[in-house]
Amino acid sequence: MKHTIRQIRADEWRQAKELRLDALQDPVASIAFLDTYEDAVARPDSHWQQRTADAAEGKSVTTLVAEAPDGTWTGSVTVLVELPGQEAVFGGSPTVPQTHLVGVYVRPAGRGTGLAEELLRAAVEWSWGRPDVRVERARLYVHERNLRAMALYRKLGFEETGVTVPMERDPSATEYELAVGRPDA
Repeated sequence: MKHTIRQIRADEWRQAKELRLDALQDPVASIAFLDTYEDAVARPDSHWQQRTADAAEGKSVTTLVAEAPDGTWTGSVTVLVELPGQEAVFGGSPTVPQTHLVGVYVRPAGRGTGLAEELLRAAVEWSWGRPDVRVERARLYVHERNLRAMALYRKLGFEETGVTVPMERDPSATEYELAVGRPDA
């Protein structure tokens, strides 16, 4: 089944909320996401509306969705722009303009089809195509036990940087930073 990978629109907050809640109920959600289903489901609609509107605007964040021909969403990825002098997601400030890919999710029916690869490639291309800033690298974090995700990211050219952070809800677990540099650097 052919999917369209596209940027989310502001009026699609209900679909965004539904997909995120599905993702947070996935069996690997506890090692794949920093959020929990219980926290997310308790948020008011205004939260989802603002989150979706910000991503649709595409300035400091965007969400790309994989839309099936029938209009259903099979997956998504969110891309955060991180600039020198600004606080990054896990603290500190980047030394170069970069993007941070988060919330990578593909529903079970779309797994093993190459859809996750398409989403990630689109996210990286969105990063390189920014008209307002020259992004030098795209990064993401992966839990030490999320071997399937680690293999996918490596397949797409992401490499471990040596940076690690403790898992927020389990400080005994480690998340590894992986990054890919701009190809024309």
